[in-house]
Amino acid sequence: MESVLEQIIPYVATYGLKVIGAVLILILGRFAAGFARRIVRRLLSRAQVDNSIISFACSLSYAMVLTFAVLASLAKFGVETTSFVAVMGAAGFAIGFALQGSLANFAAGILVLVLKPYRVGDTVEGAGVKGSVKKITLFNTVLHTGDNVRILVPNGKMYGDVIKNYSSNPTRRIDLVIGIGYDSSIKKARDILDKIISGEERILSDPAPSIAVAELADSSVNFVVRPWVKREDHWAVRCELLETIKEKFDKAGIEIPFPQQTVHIVRSDAAE
Repeated sequence: MESVLEQIIPYVATYGLKVIGAVLILILGRFAAGFARRIVRRLLSRAQVDNSIISFACSLSYAMVLTFAVLASLAKFGVETTSFVAVMGAAGFAIGFALQGSLANFAAGILVLVLKPYRVGDTVEGAGVKGSVKKITLFNTVLHTGDNVRILVPNGKMYGDVIKNYSSNPTRRIDLVIGIGYDSSIKKARDILDKIISGEERILSDPAPSIAVAELADSSVNFVVRPWVKREDHWAVRCELLETIKEKFDKAGIEIPFPQQTVHIVRSDAAE
């Protein structure tokens, strides 16, 4: 028994301390990972970063600190951690190569959430679609079209395309092209347009609206009418202006022409 104890005690003294040290490193590493996660969450929350990025950054910081603690605890037993790091690097490269499309969408999602080219609730156009932004995730942007169709657009396509944000500015300009016939009075038409614009309360005085003759077209004299309105009034005011202009022009006898073609028929004597 004494000889057995004499053989065991050195192993216990050697490896027991290593086990205790490894356990302590894991415990401290877990506390450090939790502390790092709390610090990251606090800093990003103060910077008013999107919740999706906060959650991802917190999870990433926790996993990195905990991984470092595990490798440090393995090193206490004399395990060569360089090979583990090499294997993890190779695995990460293989996974990244296999998921390069998803990683591109993920990177674009981070940029969208940080730079905020659009936000939830904005009406945007990009990647060939137009709609209201309902949700922004790390991989996709969820849009609802005007006819209530739900569209999921990969963030890589959305961020890599030209993005039109119709909601970012508080005011918008209405661009109308109104044609009148060549026999109609330009002055009379301009006076009517001016009265319509000045009588619409939702049209802003600053910037001032613009009414001008822009083109002598093939079958009409074209006015450009460009009033400014609040963003939320754009569509309603535009539709009402078109309706009012048509009614006022009809009442005043001002012709709104449509494209016409004159066909000349030449009769041949031989055909007779």
